Amino acid sequence: MAGPGLTEHASGATAPDVASGPVLEVNNIEVVYNHTIQVLKGMSLAVPKGEVVALLGSNGAGKTTLLKAVSGLLELENGEVTAGEIRFAGRPIRGRKPHDLVRDGLFHVMEGRHVFEDLTVEENLTAATYARAGASGRDFDRVYAYFPRLFERRKGLAGYLSGGEQQMLAIGRALVAEPKAILLDEPSLGLSPLLTEEIFTVLARINAEEGTSMLVVEQNAAMAFAISSYAYIIETGRIVIDGPTERLMGDADVREFYLGVGEEGASRNYREVKHYKRRKRWLS
Repeated sequence: MAGPGLTEHASGATAPDVASGPVLEVNNIEVVYNHTIQVLKGMSLAVPKGEVVALLGSNGAGKTTLLKAVSGLLELENGEVTAGEIRFAGRPIRGRKPHDLVRDGLFHVMEGRHVFEDLTVEENLTAATYARAGASGRDFDRVYAYFPRLFERRKGLAGYLSGGEQQMLAIGRALVAEPKAILLDEPSLGLSPLLTEEIFTVLARINAEEGTSMLVVEQNAAMAFAISSYAYIIETGRIVIDGPTERLMGDADVREFYLGVGEEGASRNYREVKHYKRRKRWLS
């Protein structure tokens, strides 16, 4: 049962009603690894143009798999989208190559940063220019304006950057590619609260100033809610609840199990709580 104004999902999610229309649409997809292991089941969501959408859930729920399905990286792990449709900028993209999607404006900032450690900061940014023609030093200036620390370390090897600086560089490479939408997988992973706040503040600025749409997968629910306008919660490969961020923040179960402000410990997942509450009402 969903909270006030929310949509609870059975087989698929209902997209937010936004007049500008979605830049990214995932419609009822299923994903299987090694031809046998089903990870996503009837998964649907939408990212409206110019908006930040959060995707929350516990480890193993299928969040990273969804991002890889969108960005075309599943094949590298013997995964496959076996049903449903994915559309970017109004066009079907299922089966397209990752580098083609980057050129079209869809950039995936993967978990763990994945910078080129043996290249300098500036060489890492230069590598991102191959995603599009006509990139120039002005694009680097834009990155340095958002992340002044990268300018200070631009001649140093990326492998010697701190974890937070590497995350800044990973986001900076995305900016050089001039994306319409960025997929961000756990941008706060391994970072201190102070660095996490700094990076999420910059992400909010990029969204506001560049109009870049974002789909943010994040364990830090409070930080994800702080910059998003809409959020989805996934459990065991399915969306269990979604809604505008402000409404989700007011939902008692979401507050307890994702924001850590409930009266009980978060030892159960969201789906188990809903099942327990339905059973309790039936028994009474």
